[in-house]
Order: sequence, then C-alpha cells, then structure tokens
Amino acid sequence: MTSLLTSLPSSPKPTRTLQQVSKTVMLPPPRKRNASPCTSRGCKWRTSRGYVRIPYVISSSYSSRERSTIIGAMNIFNRYTCVRFFQRRWWHWFFYRDYIYFTSRNGCWSSIGRQGGRQYISLQRPGCVSSGVVHHEILHALGFHHEQSRSDRDRFVTINYANIQPGRQRNFRKVQTNNLGTSYNYRSVMHYRKTSFSRNGLPTIVAKGNPNQILGSSFITYSDIIRVRRLYGCR
Repeated sequence: MTSLLTSLPSSPKPTRTLQQVSKTVMLPPPRKRNASPCTSRGCKWRTSRGYVRIPYVISSSYSSRERSTIIGAMNIFNRYTCVRFFQRRWWHWFFYRDYIYFTSRNGCWSSIGRQGGRQYISLQRPGCVSSGVVHHEILHALGFHHEQSRSDRDRFVTINYANIQPGRQRNFRKVQTNNLGTSYNYRSVMHYRKTSFSRNGLPTIVAKGNPNQILGSSFITYSDIIRVRRLYGCR
C-alpha cells in the first residue's frame, strides 16, 4: 500500500481538496471509518473559523532527528486536513489552555480525544518514534479508536482471546462507536496486526473470509485523512 509519507512534502500549507490530494499522490481508494462516541459529548478539539488549532510541546529528551519525525507527522495533518498543529509558546496559555505534550514514557499511547489542559502522547524512545506510530497516536488524540474496536467489527474479524497476553484483553474490547456510515478498513494505520499482543505467536485477530488478509499499516492512508476531515467538517 502506497503511503502518504513517501509522497507528501512536510511543510504545512493550506488545506487542499480531496481531489487535489488524490492527484498529488498515489493513494488507496477512500474508506472512511469510526470515531469515539465521546466526540459527540465534548472530546473533539474546538474548531474556529474552519480550523482546528492544536498547540504542541515536544519534550527536550528527543533528538533532533526524532523531533523532525514528530513534526513531519503533524505536518501531514496540517497539509491535508483542517487541523493545524503549532508549537506552543508561553503567551498562548490564555487562548490555548488545551495542548498536546509529546514525551517519552512507558510505551506508545494516547488518550482518546481532547482531555483538557496538558495532554500527553507517549512516544517511548527508542521504539515509538516513527511516522506511523506518531500518526496512530495523534489519531487517538483527535478522537479515534482502533479499527478493530469499532461496533461492527464482529462482521469483519475474529478476536482470538485465548492467544492474547494476560491483562491485554482490554485492548481488544468492542466500543459502541459512531461509524459515520463508513466501511471497515483492514489496512488502517489504526488497525492492529494479526499477532498484536500475542502470548504464543499465534494470531490474535483474523479477518473473516480471508485469513491471509494483511491487517494494519505502517503508514497513514488516504482513508485516515478522510475520516479526520469528515469528523471535523473540513472543507
């Protein structure tokens, strides 16, 4: 699957139309997906004049190369959606009290949607600072669950709980998501791999009807961009 990351420039520019995006890069066909039900109760980031402005801070523990990876990942959203990540300065505190803080803690993780105040995205170094992981965690922060957690997932995949590591079953729980009338995408950057959190090397997730179906992706896809635009009403 061709990724956005291999084709798109990293500098932020005004939001383009979907037609312009599809002409600029080689992208998979559009499939739009689910958002957390919390997005209807206040965990969406605020939109002002058509843009979603989100301040960020990057921990000084990251190397210059790691910082560039994180910033480059954010710039994909800046360029192809109405989300605008910008570096937080001290004078922003009055107007922008909610912001994302990228830090190296234990593992790769993020809260779902806007939490209020300082909100952590953990990108443990080494291991978590890659473009695909950064996009994955940013999508969580924007309000999206894992693809295999969506409410209709049982029609598309089988979860093999016997193969899941003890204590990790909660990562596979089904959520009553707002699927926005969209289709399931096995190759989403938000989808777990076949053996994610396996206790014995055997599959924890298998696609129904096609056990050889590849699950997940190391790169953000066209459909991941589409769903951000739909959730936040990007023009």
